[in-house]
Amino acid sequence: MFTGIVTDLGKVIEATTPVPGAEDRRFRIATTYDTATIPMGASVACNGCCLTVVAKDGGSLSFDASGETLLKTTLGDWRAGARVNLERPMKIGDELGGHIVAGHVDGVATVTGIRPEGGSVRYVLSAARTLGGFVASKGSVALDGVSLTVNEVSDLNDGSVSFGVNIIPHTQSVTTFGGLRIGDRLNMEIDLLARYVGRLMKHDAAIVERI
Repeated sequence: MFTGIVTDLGKVIEATTPVPGAEDRRFRIATTYDTATIPMGASVACNGCCLTVVAKDGGSLSFDASGETLLKTTLGDWRAGARVNLERPMKIGDELGGHIVAGHVDGVATVTGIRPEGGSVRYVLSAARTLGGFVASKGSVALDGVSLTVNEVSDLNDGSVSFGVNIIPHTQSVTTFGGLRIGDRLNMEIDLLARYVGRLMKHDAAIVERI
């Protein structure tokens, strides 16, 4: 489990194919973390995707991503030089500064608008209709591993959803948001509570009525 508070901005050093002919990829990511404190097999959120450490050295961590992960997330777009939001898993007793994030990406959102708004920047994004019912104004969403509050939501004619989040200068400077452009794609994880409520409503309306 994670909190959606990015603690390092890594950079992809290389992307390789560990098994010739396979769809899997291995990403080596530069980090300022003390890798001596990160054991092999540990989990790290990389742009919101929970990945397992398979190799490390003094300044980098390596992760394997399956073909399925590459297809369902933005990791398939990663090339050398790409910046990556990193977060180590929370421990019992840690401050929950954002919201509970599992590191299980539900889909991809696309940036459709960027505009200054007061002292922050409003990012407008679109996502598939399958995610629209889980996005609520003043609710939480994780975008590329960053815990954010949804400030606007609208359903579009094609069934997709449009929503906006505000990014303060600090978040712009310590995450990948500072370099985003219109058309960029972000990993999206819906709020854990919304996920289970949605499942409950779909499969047991009687329970929902009693609640």
